[in-house]
Amino acid sequence: MIKSLVALLAGITFSGAVMAADIVEGQDYQVIDNPMKSEVPADQIEVTEVFWYGCPHCYALEKPLNEWVDQLPDDVTFDRMAAPLGQVWEQHAKAFYAARELGIEHDMRQDFMDAIHKQGKRLTDEDEIAEFFTHYGVSEDDAKKALNSFGVQSELQQASAKMRAYQLMGVPDLIVDNHYVVTPNTAGSLENMPKIASALIEKVRQERADAE
Repeated sequence: MIKSLVALLAGITFSGAVMAADIVEGQDYQVIDNPMKSEVPADQIEVTEVFWYGCPHCYALEKPLNEWVDQLPDDVTFDRMAAPLGQVWEQHAKAFYAARELGIEHDMRQDFMDAIHKQGKRLTDEDEIAEFFTHYGVSEDDAKKALNSFGVQSELQQASAKMRAYQLMGVPDLIVDNHYVVTPNTAGSLENMPKIASALIEKVRQERADAE
């Protein structure tokens, strides 16, 4: 009971001006009709950002979202999913999953997005992506192997399956507990997306407590 109370208080503090009781289904967030099974431990609440490196809105959301993620309570697990919608999106998604497989995604993420949005680079060619990875201690040969690995292909297929299952047609999105989706439209602004997500985290905590 004490643990549940601490988690609830953390959610109340973290949600700021937006509380679970304030948000409205169909207005502030959408409900996923057929949620896929979460891979995080049962005592964790999963939040996933669905994004595309080349999306200007995702780029604008990066700073406030990272600040929000840095303050997430211990019972929340944050992850990212690159959306492979279209040929360019798929190449960038391959770069994301390959970089994660190589252990460099965190280090190169901001630079990769800056290269696209500030320097005007496309970064859609395999050779160009592989060369970019060399700045983070990865050889071009290893980069290309990762870009074409079975693991990366599996990640792309899983991401595509989730996009279809959740009927996501654009980015950025925040998926909370595989049950709720927050978009810029439902949140009212990019900056408001983490606030709505915090309220949904609190909502999930309350739902789980009621089910016990």
